[in-house]
Amino acid sequence: MSICGLDFGTSNTTLGTIEGHAPVLAALETGETTIPSAIFYEVDGAVLIGRKAIAAYVEGAPGRLMRSLKSVLGTALIDETTRLGRERTKFRDVIAYYLGAVKRRAEQASGRELRDVVHGRPVHFVDNDEAADRKAEATLREIAREVGFEDITFQFEPIAAALDYERQLSGEEVALIADIGGGTSDFSIVRLGPQRRDKANRAADILANDGVRIGGTNFDAALSLGVVMPLFGFGSTMKREGLDVPSSYFHDLATWSSINRMYEPRVISELRQVRQEASEPALLDRLVRVIEEQRGHTLAMEIEDAKIALSENKRAEIPLEWVAANLRAAISRPDLVGHTKHLAERIAARIQNCLTQAALPADAIDAVFLTGGSVRLAHVRKAITKAVPKARIVEGDTFGAVGKGLTLEALRRYGPRD
Repeated sequence: MSICGLDFGTSNTTLGTIEGHAPVLAALETGETTIPSAIFYEVDGAVLIGRKAIAAYVEGAPGRLMRSLKSVLGTALIDETTRLGRERTKFRDVIAYYLGAVKRRAEQASGRELRDVVHGRPVHFVDNDEAADRKAEATLREIAREVGFEDITFQFEPIAAALDYERQLSGEEVALIADIGGGTSDFSIVRLGPQRRDKANRAADILANDGVRIGGTNFDAALSLGVVMPLFGFGSTMKREGLDVPSSYFHDLATWSSINRMYEPRVISELRQVRQEASEPALLDRLVRVIEEQRGHTLAMEIEDAKIALSENKRAEIPLEWVAANLRAAISRPDLVGHTKHLAERIAARIQNCLTQAALPADAIDAVFLTGGSVRLAHVRKAITKAVPKARIVEGDTFGAVGKGLTLEALRRYGPRD
């Protein structure tokens, strides 16, 4: 069949096809059905995606790494260009290359051309801006058409996760679907059950949808600014009384989608000037080194690794000896919670919005289905489950539930096309 479901995520991507009547995620890398949403442009013109892209960067190959590609949708960055070698390339063309490569790999794995797709999307690409949200979806539709898809439709990612969850149900229930990903957190309240599974129109079963543009990358940024960036001069002062070192550099360096801005020659020149006027120039020397060696993503990866480690351990260390001798940052679980508690609370607040939309009390929710990598953060899980304390907690396929659900939706919408 030529149909598929595509979950283009901020951190990872999956693509599912139908085998028999069941959704199967394609092997997009050797032995792996998920592929990091990352791309690496080597100086000789070669382009790598996924784990190979990240590995090339970590190993020190000259070139440009880009991650969190989805984050630029709905922002002004989508129409901007970034320097790749001697050329400048539009961000939308970077996304198109990545998605085109994913499509080709899935076609090779499935042995068939994929023409019709249900594309996943967050409930809101952009918070409180309907025009920007429509533009983000339109851009993604245009890109999907450019890479060879013909019939392109969209489904909210938490609804797709609900369809995957529904396959395991033996009775009817009202479920809250919580999809906490790398770039957004999305919720749906859905009426599910085996008698509803084959309905042609499920609109009446979808009781509420809401979301917020907060995900794992925002937790990375908050942890970075709170614990690591002060070691590079964030919050320090200038020699001129009453002035701080400009904070925009640190915010860009802490944000996955903005790191490459720091490598522009203009920025490096500005930083050297700031260093001359800073009251603690040694801190700025560390920042300049990271930028000159284009290792901003190395820093971000180490912070992300520490965040993940804290989901199971009480403490984690970020090794920074590559910046300066004996430099490291120790992070405890209370540090993580302290710097990101406001994000967890904003995520959980969307649940009350959903309950209001659905005109349901919290105790009417039978189950909470958790999916997305950021549900592994204990304080995020606690904030979600606290909002519906009587609901049964169900663990979903962390990285595959949305992709499989989108594929089921493709089968429902398009049928078994040849």
